[in-house]
Amino acid sequence: MAEPEYTVESKCETTEEEKSSSASSEVVIGIDIGTSQCSVAVWNGSEVELLKNTRNQPLIRFDVPVDNDIPLGEVNYHLSHKHERLSGASILNMKRLIGRVDTDRVVHASNNFPFLVQTLDMGARPFIATLVNNVWKSTTPEEVLALYLAELRIMAESKLKRPIKDVVLCIPVSFSRIQLTRIERACSIAGLHVLRLMPEPAAVALQYAQQQQHMLRDNTGRVSKRIALVFNMGAGYCDVAVADIDGGVTEIKALSGSEIGGEDLLENMMRHLLPSFDKLDIKSMGSLRVAIQEAIHELSLEESVQIDVDLGNGSRLCKEVKREEFEEVNKFIFCESQILIVECMQNAHVNVEDLTDVIVVGGCSCIPKIRNLVENLCEREIYKGMNPLTAAVYGTALEGALTSGIDDPLGDVDLLTSQVTTLGIGIRTNRFEFVPVIPRNTTMPVHKEMIFTTFKDNQTEALIVVYEGESEMEDENHLLGYFKITGIPPALEGVPEINVGMDINASNELSVLARVIIPGSQQPVVPVMELKMPTVDDGHGCCNEVLDRAYGPTLDSMIVRRKNDSI
Repeated sequence: MAEPEYTVESKCETTEEEKSSSASSEVVIGIDIGTSQCSVAVWNGSEVELLKNTRNQPLIRFDVPVDNDIPLGEVNYHLSHKHERLSGASILNMKRLIGRVDTDRVVHASNNFPFLVQTLDMGARPFIATLVNNVWKSTTPEEVLALYLAELRIMAESKLKRPIKDVVLCIPVSFSRIQLTRIERACSIAGLHVLRLMPEPAAVALQYAQQQQHMLRDNTGRVSKRIALVFNMGAGYCDVAVADIDGGVTEIKALSGSEIGGEDLLENMMRHLLPSFDKLDIKSMGSLRVAIQEAIHELSLEESVQIDVDLGNGSRLCKEVKREEFEEVNKFIFCESQILIVECMQNAHVNVEDLTDVIVVGGCSCIPKIRNLVENLCEREIYKGMNPLTAAVYGTALEGALTSGIDDPLGDVDLLTSQVTTLGIGIRTNRFEFVPVIPRNTTMPVHKEMIFTTFKDNQTEALIVVYEGESEMEDENHLLGYFKITGIPPALEGVPEINVGMDINASNELSVLARVIIPGSQQPVVPVMELKMPTVDDGHGCCNEVLDRAYGPTLDSMIVRRKNDSI
């Protein structure tokens, strides 16, 4: 299968100096790349302005119709896009597929899309196939996203009457560094330079902080301290953040996230109403998908809705669906949402009575069950001071203004944000365990070190394998890269000290270094090694195969264990 006809430079490894220099006096746009729709905003000197497409829409559907051999961004596309979605000639929901491999659960769950997701179940990236003039055309999620981002850039340049290069994007909490790299690569192809990638609830918290700065000043001119919980559930992801806001400083205390969202609600209902839906043809699949999606929207306002959809070949689905039935079918999704809230509050060391406001945003924020469970769990009414569908993009525009160093004499964006790591980062040790060196929810920038040692007597080589994730088992996490240390002096196992350090700078760039010291010696016995991560192109599904191909039967002779751990 052919790769796209262009080369990709590794601009995701931009240095801090390059990022700083590119930010000077340039207009920076903020983009919220949603699973089903996107939005663009910019700080216009006095307030955040939402940019609209030629149909005057601030919320732009994330569909990419394909015309002959050319995918077309849906940003300014004409109104026949619904036909495209039903005919299999339109690509959607790329945010759920980007940066994943074909062994991923989310990729396998994409069989309800009205196009083909081609997989080989071998840890490779999936390909997307659309039906154009009865011929299947293939592309990749990254290429689709790049085309769409290019359309957004062109739209912004048209509205602002100037070239646009720099961007701040918001991303789900659960995104791995592999996925972030793919996002940055797609931006590079689209002619955009990423200044910041913000977790979505952190972007919402930034808008909230600005509102409080304007509304809640006391007599001394200082904003009262507030603690807010942000719950964000869209079509593809569910994120939670606890933020501490004090005097314009927003400190993210904790983040939690999961790959659940409106798409899971939709798939559960499709399977509930028609268990054999995955055997439908492309057009019937699209018709069923649209009908149930509209029914879910209506159930936010009505207690029951009637579904009537033509499935082709004389077959129809006619059924009344009640709201309580919808909630019962998706009770696992709602339960997992509650778990995320509890987990985030525990990690932030915050109790319900400490919360000042509870903010619910995202495409699923209008679902009564979602609103009720958040209110009941947090014992607070939901904050009504922002639009739940545009709150994240407002935050990215504010961050763009801060990053670009705009002139702000009135202090409208006199804000500062403190971010935390979204996933733990560590290395593989004996028994295929994952030992985090930098835990999740660690404030950035950060530098942490941990001492490991050899696993066997006279071991002269050690393989440092770096993962990102939360599972105790390494093969359930995302592989970021690996490197080998050679020349360790022969000694009894447990004697050499392998000091592994990890550094994350303010731009969220990760560096891993390792040095070996023999007790009693002041200097490393082998040269210090330092690498930027990630160094692999695909993580998670292919990690074991990658390591096996590189080292084969010698792998077990190079493993390490944590110092002072028993064998």
